[in-house]
Amino acid sequence: MSGWGAVLEAARPERRGLISRVRGLGVEVRGLDGAVGDLVELGEGVEAEVVATGPDGLSCMPLASTAGLTIGMPVRGRGGPLRVPVGAGLLGRVVDGLGRPIDGKGPLNAGRVSLDHAPPSILGRDRIDTRLPLGVRVLDTMVTVGRGQRVGLFAGSGVGKSSLLSMVARGTEADATVIALVGERGREVREFLEDDLGPEGLARSVVVVSTSDQPAMARIRAAYTATRIAEAFRDEGAHAILMMDSLTRVAMAQREIGLSAGEPPATRGYPPSTFSILAGLLERAGTGSGGSVTGIYTVLVDGDDHNEPIADAVRSILDGHVVLDRALALMGHHPAVDVLGSVSRVAGKIVSPEQRAQASALRAVLAARRSAADLIDIGAYQSGANPRVDAALAHERAISDFLTQPLDETSAADESWQRLASLVADLGGAS
Repeated sequence: MSGWGAVLEAARPERRGLISRVRGLGVEVRGLDGAVGDLVELGEGVEAEVVATGPDGLSCMPLASTAGLTIGMPVRGRGGPLRVPVGAGLLGRVVDGLGRPIDGKGPLNAGRVSLDHAPPSILGRDRIDTRLPLGVRVLDTMVTVGRGQRVGLFAGSGVGKSSLLSMVARGTEADATVIALVGERGREVREFLEDDLGPEGLARSVVVVSTSDQPAMARIRAAYTATRIAEAFRDEGAHAILMMDSLTRVAMAQREIGLSAGEPPATRGYPPSTFSILAGLLERAGTGSGGSVTGIYTVLVDGDDHNEPIADAVRSILDGHVVLDRALALMGHHPAVDVLGSVSRVAGKIVSPEQRAQASALRAVLAARRSAADLIDIGAYQSGANPRVDAALAHERAISDFLTQPLDETSAADESWQRLASLVADLGGAS
């Protein structure tokens, strides 16, 4: 901008509006022009986002507490939509849902981009044809994940979702890791960073945090900020992994926003917009023309009901799902992955026929053991009735050792496949 242009811009009168109504989660503004997605400042420093426009003005959702706001307070436009920091300068940093640093390490060394970003084109996406080792034995072999795949982690509360995510963050071979903690309890955030993730995991990660006490719009924005940061790594040709805990709390935040905006409640109180934003958010992960974003999204199933609306909708969108079982967790089986209930929809394209046969052989033994569980528990099973059940009982300890893994242990993918091959040979081969 030329010198005179800068002077004219500085001399331009600032257009201000006024708060005309504060109700529920929403604030209505008159006298100010704006588009959906623009940021405005309510009163003295309360940021809000425009979510609707009409003849009566703007409808805004605050990104901070509305305490103290009242009719007649001034509203200023912020000149456009939210812009978030991206790039390698974010690695090792912790930011809030708007991309502002909260770790006390000073300002961010990163450029800023618009929060909105189009998903990869339908025909421009690379096919998923390469494995992404996660460092977790049961996932790398029994629910193999590929670069650019989107996987759901389905479990009730307290079954070990965050612990499993921390294992992946430390053991993955992805170029960069982006972790979104959406709706988490404030007490758990520091514990996750220091105990679960640790200095090693944090050094190669970007952590985006929006706790449960923050407004619904801030929680929604945390999910999109983390996704945009991961997309920027993909656009540079890197292979990033995006882990979001949890997608259910994103849906709950959108339910608050939708109901406050007057949407009709549909399935279990969730308005229609909830399911549309989930699809839009999940489609932004995946492969690009050179890089990829592999998405792992936790889904907090309501009352351990894996067919509740959010779990059912998310499962239909994703490329695979991992089920964590509370009964396994209570027995000290960690990670508590239910192998028979978990599936990767791209595993057949990224593992060799021999590896696929080995995984299928172990699944067959586990399925036979489960089908005979009642007979075994009451002592009615007769040895020799089913060779697979016999093999499961004879090698029960070896199977458990293979499927479990200490929290602080990382397992190389090649080593995991070798252990599986050895285990299947002991079980009687792949027949």
